Amino acid sequence: MTSTSPSRGASPSPRALVRRELARALVDLGLAPLRALDFVVQRRALLAELSALLDDPARIDPAQPPRALPNRPLQVFLSCAEASGEIHALNFVRAFESACAAGGAPRPVWFGLGGQRSREAGVELIEDLVSRATMGFDGVARALPFYLSVLERSAAQIRERRPDVVVLIDSPALHAPLGRIARRCGARVVHFVTPQHWAWAPWRSASYSLAVDRALSILPFEPAWFARRGLRVTHVGHPLLDQLPPRPPARDDGPPRLVLLPGSRTRVIELNLPWMLAAAAALRQRRPEIEVVVAHGDERRRHELAEAIAGARASDWARIEIGDLHRTLGDARAALSVSGTVLLDLLHLRLPSVCIYRIASLRDVALRRWMFSAPYFASVNLLAGREVYPEHFFRGRGPLEVVCDQLEARLFDAPTRRAARQGMEIAAARLGPPGACARAAAVALELAVSARP
Repeated sequence: MTSTSPSRGASPSPRALVRRELARALVDLGLAPLRALDFVVQRRALLAELSALLDDPARIDPAQPPRALPNRPLQVFLSCAEASGEIHALNFVRAFESACAAGGAPRPVWFGLGGQRSREAGVELIEDLVSRATMGFDGVARALPFYLSVLERSAAQIRERRPDVVVLIDSPALHAPLGRIARRCGARVVHFVTPQHWAWAPWRSASYSLAVDRALSILPFEPAWFARRGLRVTHVGHPLLDQLPPRPPARDDGPPRLVLLPGSRTRVIELNLPWMLAAAAALRQRRPEIEVVVAHGDERRRHELAEAIAGARASDWARIEIGDLHRTLGDARAALSVSGTVLLDLLHLRLPSVCIYRIASLRDVALRRWMFSAPYFASVNLLAGREVYPEHFFRGRGPLEVVCDQLEARLFDAPTRRAARQGMEIAAARLGPPGACARAAAVALELAVSARP
């Protein structure tokens, strides 16, 4: 159950708060084997619970901003740790400022954690986490001192500046401890994008409930799952919908173009793109008229994509397109994609697809088999409650022939394409309408101006 935020005067020093979180993490690490064993015993029941919730999704909560706003600028601590989260954070800033302006309140004062775009939007940064995430780390041990320092400096700023609300965007590994620290400092905390505890390690929801005053969900089955664990969740919908372009009509004409979407991170690309190219090569042996495009949104990845294509001896028939992803997808007839947020772009365009996730170690295979408590890993399938996108999680050679058959059907077989689109319509309807960031801003604003306990 969520608890009342402690009084400000009772909170320990920032260093003590951070040490408390470090101790919590070490205890959790020590208890992990016992919790994992208990989870294996309960896995079937948890899987059945979530499967039942997929068929009864929540509706969007129509949050309304408060009628009376203060005549002073609200102080808001805002935190995002990755580029994807920063996009949602910037949309949230715009929505929150619009709500303040509509209520006759001055422009809020922003401070916290983010990236260069957050700074340009007027957020006073304690640390640029987004650039740090882009550079990456060689391991958790090397990153730990940096993040402990970030937590301590953030705690000091929250204690000193007494923000009206703390808004944390995604990244639960950082934001769950930061949320607990902020609440110990007497702040109200909103977490936008509830963690996927329903898929991995559901016991974490107990400590997560101590980190937030209000959690905001983006998938329709999440509120009921968290409510059963004593957590108050407001369902605002998916923030990706706030930045999608208008959807063009679905196409069945044009050349049989297959788009490969190998992921955003180097290691994921290294594991998946060569396999994707091997599948495309095998498919082109059957259907040489197929055009193959490797699509990506980051120009910095061009060299490694080109290296993978050259290594697969596919330079004569596979080309790279970087930049306008939706334009590339709009010209395609089907896609082969890794699991990730990009699946919602495919859903938006109603593009028949196959989803894979290739991994390197037997440990990851075991974790997926014994520690995963969701019936699907592809978000579109979770939304639809059925396998709209065939999904494959594997190591090594994997189901190459099966994937070739599935792609060929989605490229050329009209009944298969119609069935895929029917499933996508169900998933899109359950995902809900745009406006998630405005609804999130309304919840945060209401929490910021409500009477303190």
